[in-house]
Amino acid sequence: MGDFAVETELTANADGSFSRMLHRDWEIWGPNGGYMGALALRAAGAHCGRARPANVTVHFLGVANFDEPVTVVPTTLRATKVASSVAVRIEQAGRVVLQAMVWAVDEGLGGLRHAHGEPPDVPPWQELPTIQQRLAADGLENQSPYRFWDNFEQRPTDWISDWLNRGEQPPIYENWLRFDPTSAVSDPWLEASRLLLLVDLGGWPAVSRAHLQDTFVAPSIDVSCEFHRLAAQPGWYLLHGVSPHSGDGLVASQQHVWNDAGQLLASGISHLLCRPVR
Repeated sequence: MGDFAVETELTANADGSFSRMLHRDWEIWGPNGGYMGALALRAAGAHCGRARPANVTVHFLGVANFDEPVTVVPTTLRATKVASSVAVRIEQAGRVVLQAMVWAVDEGLGGLRHAHGEPPDVPPWQELPTIQQRLAADGLENQSPYRFWDNFEQRPTDWISDWLNRGEQPPIYENWLRFDPTSAVSDPWLEASRLLLLVDLGGWPAVSRAHLQDTFVAPSIDVSCEFHRLAAQPGWYLLHGVSPHSGDGLVASQQHVWNDAGQLLASGISHLLCRPVR
């Protein structure tokens, strides 16, 4: 398992860019897209100095590797008295693998306030067994081929014991997740990076419930996330993901992230591109 706070830290370079080696703890079909987006988001925060991000839109342009460092290059496109627009690109060996756009704002802006909508009607995480306990009850071992999933304690809100014979299910993914280890670092940009990773996460698991096939994969080609509340400390997150449509090689995904107090923390959308398994 990896420490998300540590493994998204960046080294500042003299020219205003940042660099780091990617960590294999976040490997899933290559470096996880949300992990890559987190690097861009943290670079934008360090570059602009604003209190928090308002949103981020990420385009995934290529798959990076774990053998060479990446360079993260932020550029201010516009700065007002209270907000900044920052473009961020991530390069590796002279090739651009990610491009992001970030709006960042100052704290204490005031303005209108409301909260509309309720979280999904699911049991609280305290009442649910962990995924390891679910597997053990079915006589199975936790044998995920991807180290990425070791970074979380997971408590799925429902469970399908006979996964291979599940039949067609609604393309909905609901899971309580907690980063493990949970860093004590208090930083709105780091918390937003966690939320971005979760918003990017839920698309394929939702789609997988609806399709009995092993001939396609569907990597994300983009993700866009709005940040509503940025908690001082991370905790349990309820990720609700749904895929309302797929066709023409594209899979649509909509995500919401709630805390265990029923507050909406972030929401976002993403597109996945279906590709045949090689």
